[in-house]
Amino acid sequence: MITGTHTILYSADADADRAFFRDVLGWPHVDAGGGWLIFAAPPAEVAVHPADGAPSHELMLMCDDVTATVAELTAKGVEFTKPVEELRWGRLTALRLPGGGEVGLYEPLHPLAHG
Repeated sequence: MITGTHTILYSADADADRAFFRDVLGWPHVDAGGGWLIFAAPPAEVAVHPADGAPSHELMLMCDDVTATVAELTAKGVEFTKPVEELRWGRLTALRLPGGGEVGLYEPLHPLAHG
């Protein structure tokens, strides 16, 4: 029986990205040993989209109000890499992780699988 998911983000600066999830996002975590933090993520959904080329995977964080969340995270020094875009399925932007990666942030306008 599957009991959950474990998402892995590869980073050029894993320590900085771990600190971001711990200190900026405030996600609860455990230390798996030697400072290797594993975070409790909010409820998750999995969507399967068709791929035109090689399959890839993407992480997008969800929020109830993207405008308020962008303001809150900007005040904490988070860099956003594109303006909020109004799409059929949600309001989307992206933020830069300290290690150089990018993570989507969106306010869904579709029904949520987890209620």
